Amino acid sequence: MKKILSLLVIAGFTALVACGPSAEEKAAAEKMRQDSIQAVMDKMAADSVAAVQAETEKMMQDSMAAMTAKADSMAAAAVKAKPAKKPVKPKTAEEKKEEKVKEVTGGRGRK
Repeated sequence: MKKILSLLVIAGFTALVACGPSAEEKAAAEKMRQDSIQAVMDKMAADSVAAVQAETEKMMQDSMAAMTAKADSMAAAAVKAKPAKKPVKPKTAEEKKEEKVKEVTGGRGRK
């Protein structure tokens, strides 16, 4: 009885060892692991590229806003520095005549 029981135990251990993964199954598992690693690496690369592009876009917008603000302040300073001149309207013959009368009469209202 002891011999039969020990033979059965040895046969059971042998069956358990034989039922392990085959070389093909091990290769498939390794390939799946490598594929998942590659997918994670690709996602990380895409995310970092997107982050760099977003940061670059933000920096460009900030610099454009700063340049616009500087141009606006320069334009405002130029307007304050030089008052706008009124266009000179040519005088008519009648207005010239009235000016001469004012010079001669001293602005007393006589013509």
